[in-house]
Amino acid sequence: MSYEPKLAAALSGATLRQLSQWRSAAGASGPLLTPELSAARPILYSFRDVVALRACVRLREEASLQMIRRALNTLRDGLDERKHLSSYRLVADRDTIYLAAPDHAVDLVRSKGNVVIHDLVDVLAPFYRDGRHIPALLAPRPYVSIDPAVRGGEPVIEGTRIPAAEVAALVRDGITPEQIGDFYPGVTTEAARDAVAFADYVDSYLDPQLRQAAS
Repeated sequence: MSYEPKLAAALSGATLRQLSQWRSAAGASGPLLTPELSAARPILYSFRDVVALRACVRLREEASLQMIRRALNTLRDGLDERKHLSSYRLVADRDTIYLAAPDHAVDLVRSKGNVVIHDLVDVLAPFYRDGRHIPALLAPRPYVSIDPAVRGGEPVIEGTRIPAAEVAALVRDGITPEQIGDFYPGVTTEAARDAVAFADYVDSYLDPQLRQAAS
């Protein structure tokens, strides 16, 4: 499954502008995160990329973009840690960013050696950003789920392999949520409404001009 920027933004909490910035190099620093599947048009993110993007969004709540880039430079060049960014747990306070291990953490900005931290952020859990609720990554709606083992991580109706986008498209084409079961017997009325609500949420990440053109 590949995630276009709009869906990657909706699932991570980043804006489309941030995704563009984070794909670009800054001076001597490389990109914050290069899309794993396609960095050129069409730009396509992987599930691991979305997890990493959520981590970056949470880091930005406490740290500047410059500090994040510096921490990642230390991670990659200083510690020679070059696995995908989603493989690491990074924690920020207002002064530094830590690489967290089960029993200690490494300061990536101030180079103070190992320290102990207690508040680890679960990047898969829901959170708020600028007043907007960013849903849980694996369950963005009660009846919509995301599992890398099911259709490669495409959002589906909970307990099925039915793409939520297909259900939402039917409702938007005039099929009522109550009638969806005639097309997909495994989809309840409530699940159909959740699929539409999730599609509306994803579409809210469109640029205003593009949203107006699509309406």
